[in-house]
Amino acid sequence: MSTHVPELTGGARSLKMPGRPHPAEATPLVNLAEITEIELLILRQMREMTIGDHRSRSHGSGFDYVGVREWQAGDRFSSIDWPQSSLTDFSPLIVREFDQPSTATVMVVVDDSPSMRCGTRGVPLAAVSARAVATIGLSAVFFQDMFGLVTFDAGSGGLAAVSPRIGRNHVIHCLDAYEHRRGLREVRDAGSLSTTVASLVRRTALVPFVSDFLVDDPRSVLRELALLNTTHDAFVVLVDAAFAFELPRVSAGWIEVCDVESGRAQIISRSQAMRLRDTVRRWQDDVARAAKDLDLDVVRLGADATANAMVLAEFVAERRLRKVT
Repeated sequence: MSTHVPELTGGARSLKMPGRPHPAEATPLVNLAEITEIELLILRQMREMTIGDHRSRSHGSGFDYVGVREWQAGDRFSSIDWPQSSLTDFSPLIVREFDQPSTATVMVVVDDSPSMRCGTRGVPLAAVSARAVATIGLSAVFFQDMFGLVTFDAGSGGLAAVSPRIGRNHVIHCLDAYEHRRGLREVRDAGSLSTTVASLVRRTALVPFVSDFLVDDPRSVLRELALLNTTHDAFVVLVDAAFAFELPRVSAGWIEVCDVESGRAQIISRSQAMRLRDTVRRWQDDVARAAKDLDLDVVRLGADATANAMVLAEFVAERRLRKVT
């Protein structure tokens, strides 16, 4: 699958949808101040929505001991098994792993294609995705749910993951893993997207799928999500990419367009370039309709960070909460 997000150049002027910025110029996709703002917004919304009796999809009490494993970034130091770690001379440290049946698991799947690092006015599409991950993750923290991350490259199809755990620090670790592509473990391909993602969770999970869906065959991806939705609670978080194609006017009559995923290039007219935004919007409208036809709910996110957080937090809360009637 290749993603159609162009880099535009024309005549003496150039219109570039920037790829990954130089490290010296890089700004975080989502900073700590934004995380705090999202957290406060979630607290306000959740307190209003959780007045009364509720129940979750999962039931039980206490913690189940799962086993031990090597310490990873984001783990709490209180989970370190010091006697076991002494057997390895504390290199690596060993931690105890527990599962809490009374909570749910939230496993967000997010698009990490090179095109997601493109954008306009200093806002890459990946920034919208990262804020979505932060909103979903911090909502999970409110409910003391386990939160994990899966990244995929629409071009290569490669998947990588951060295992689900509980806590705000783990959400920040997942954001760092998404932004810098570190701390991720490679996921073995189980033959299909639905089967591979399902293999990463032990029980029924909430699975938000975050992408712009600017791929060659979005319907095949949606069909995989529909299969996943038969055993898990999957839904689409559609990153509205139209804002990234609101391009300034150029004097050149013809413009070379290059696909940042495949490197393929072609010449288009200036009028065609100016219509790219509308083309992308129609494409994503078709994706949303196709998702609805497959009984997949869709949340669309644009460039307004606050509005996105409010809509997504409310949507996730409604999925998570089950009112007692």
